[in-house]
Amino acid sequence: MHIETEATQHLHRAATEARAASRVLARSSEAARNAALTTMAAALRGAMAEILAANEADVTAFHGTAAFRDRLTLTPARVEAMAKGLEEVAALPDPLARTLADWTRPNGLRIQRIPAPIGVIGMIYESRPNVGADASALCLKSGNAVILRGGSDSARSAQAINQALQTGLLSSGLPAACIQVAPNADRAYVAAMLAGAGLLDLIIPRGGKSLVERVQREARVPVLAHAEGLCHTYIHEKADEAMARAIIANAKMRRTGICGATETLLIDRAVAAHMLPAIVDDLRKLGCDFRADAQACMVVPGLTRATAADFDTEWLDSVLSIAVVDGVDEALAHITRHGSEHTEAIVTEDADAAERFLRGVDSAVALWNASTQFCDGGEFGFGAEIGIATGRIHARGPVGLEQLTTYRYIITGTGQTRP
Repeated sequence: MHIETEATQHLHRAATEARAASRVLARSSEAARNAALTTMAAALRGAMAEILAANEADVTAFHGTAAFRDRLTLTPARVEAMAKGLEEVAALPDPLARTLADWTRPNGLRIQRIPAPIGVIGMIYESRPNVGADASALCLKSGNAVILRGGSDSARSAQAINQALQTGLLSSGLPAACIQVAPNADRAYVAAMLAGAGLLDLIIPRGGKSLVERVQREARVPVLAHAEGLCHTYIHEKADEAMARAIIANAKMRRTGICGATETLLIDRAVAAHMLPAIVDDLRKLGCDFRADAQACMVVPGLTRATAADFDTEWLDSVLSIAVVDGVDEALAHITRHGSEHTEAIVTEDADAAERFLRGVDSAVALWNASTQFCDGGEFGFGAEIGIATGRIHARGPVGLEQLTTYRYIITGTGQTRP
């Protein structure tokens, strides 16, 4: 109980400072925010040695799968990518310098809807250290303060990255409290954040299914999240074989531990006998294992037979579920039963089939003839992303600058009074 009280007290102080900092940000110019981002990028590069040393300690202490170790590990190239990410966000248009709508009423009142920052955002994430830098950049550019709570696996890395970012902030003249991290990885701090109504305006969880489900279940603050990334790639009977093989290899094996990785391959019965053996051979050479339905096992003997639960599993590893289907409608039905409304892809040369698929899936992102791993804020041109949203309120898909704003109204009159 004492730890929880201590966590609550720390969060109250941090959120109070963040609220004051968010007001400074909301009034700041785009030039000031861009200059801060550029200075923060330079500070990351300047702290390269300290960040890599902290990350090495995290990786040494880590005991988990190779895919999760990859997510945790930083290299000079990945730190440089974080720094470039901040500079890319600085180069993006100001999300606050827009007019969303503008109209004049019959009585002469002019009404404008304009963007506004959300305020103070709480970010809870797990092992990937670069998430803190990405979230900080997006929040700062969109005028929001952020309080970050990383996972225990990346605690040292998160502190080192945040120290560099705050150094850049102070050098640029903006409050260090714009970006803060939890003092430790104790679960009590998460509980304090979830109970932080009035302190935080929005919580964004980014991590495994259990974390997100806990946040959605316990939060007293609005949540923007996705539960898991159970993504599908569907190879239609009119698919180009070379394209299909290249796409599924990338969608599954480029990085198996990210939420946009394909977890299930659906393939039309009409081409399964011809294409599936080659696809399986391609993926086996890349180190992939399989869980296949009865029909796929008949096409490629020796595949591990899938259980009822396998098609509901987000592997986040070198494992692919495979099901043979009869056409677009059956593929859509499978996705409806087992998907998480994250990202789905169809590979086909048939435009009508693609249209039926793209309009038929109810996921945040749908692709035609492209890898599901393109579900990423950077690939969308957002500079970075703070997460993927699969809910139906406020934002869906990669959450970038525009999705971190709300709006308000400005009304201009000429002396009107209401009768």
